[in-house]
Amino acid sequence: MRVVVALGGNALLKRGEPPTERAQRQNVRVAARALAPLTREHSLIITHGNGPQVGLLALEAAAYAGIEPYALDLLNAESEGLIGYMIEQELGNILPESVPFATILTQVEVDPADPAFQRPTKPIGPQYCRDDAERLALEHGWTMGLDNGMYRRLVPSPRPKRIFEIRVVEWLLERGVVVICTGGGGIPTRLAPDGVLEGVEAVIDKDYAGSLLATSLGAGAFLMLTDAQAVWEGWGTSDARAIRRASPAAMRKFDFPAGSMGPKVEAACEFAETTGGMAGIGALEDAAAILGGKAGTVITSGIESVEYWPSLFDQ
Repeated sequence: MRVVVALGGNALLKRGEPPTERAQRQNVRVAARALAPLTREHSLIITHGNGPQVGLLALEAAAYAGIEPYALDLLNAESEGLIGYMIEQELGNILPESVPFATILTQVEVDPADPAFQRPTKPIGPQYCRDDAERLALEHGWTMGLDNGMYRRLVPSPRPKRIFEIRVVEWLLERGVVVICTGGGGIPTRLAPDGVLEGVEAVIDKDYAGSLLATSLGAGAFLMLTDAQAVWEGWGTSDARAIRRASPAAMRKFDFPAGSMGPKVEAACEFAETTGGMAGIGALEDAAAILGGKAGTVITSGIESVEYWPSLFDQ
């Protein structure tokens, strides 16, 4: 079975960690240990977040005086190569030498008329205090927004429409390659009126892009791995319950935060409805257990009522 795994930002850089090479490599090493067992029984496709990495690259580019800042599509391409390299190397250090890997720089089409371009909401890069955020907004024309009491840069996050390299990914999977692609939601591009493909100043949500990737490849499962053990109904309240299994229709009756779990749940629902496959959301270390329905939250069609986990998790 083909399994698409979307690694959340915490799989690469935990909240509050400095964006050093050492910290990122250590986190990728942990992710590799969790994903390696899946390759024994399944065809594995890995996608990932890149918000901290793109933000850091943007700061590095902005440090050069007299040079126009690098566009986000170029920075996304840089981060795809950087993160793909680390994932390939750490997985390769665990799996047999006979297992081949490939990282694909993946161009993803977006609609230039998408409303997201009028309202930047996607946080990228590090957190700043208010004074630094105001200074950077003036210096670079960035939109800044609150993020857990601090400030981060906000950029447009349009919906993905098409993955241009999907045939290349398909060809590699047919030959047993573990593919890393559509990192950070893919490189945002659009077709100009004259048919020329060009980059776009945006960051595509990785979960929606992952759902599109899994659907386009006919995957049987789509896993979104993060630092949460499951999706919670009533998170932060005394009545909170961890959801074990539910249908897309049932999940849409709940209200999940737009800045965190909301896009994951919606991406999972879209995949399950479109393909009939299963989507799972949960902790990185539980990847294999989520796939087996023994951990996390599973979203799939054909379930009449919401099932909850016993009181096994701490909020």
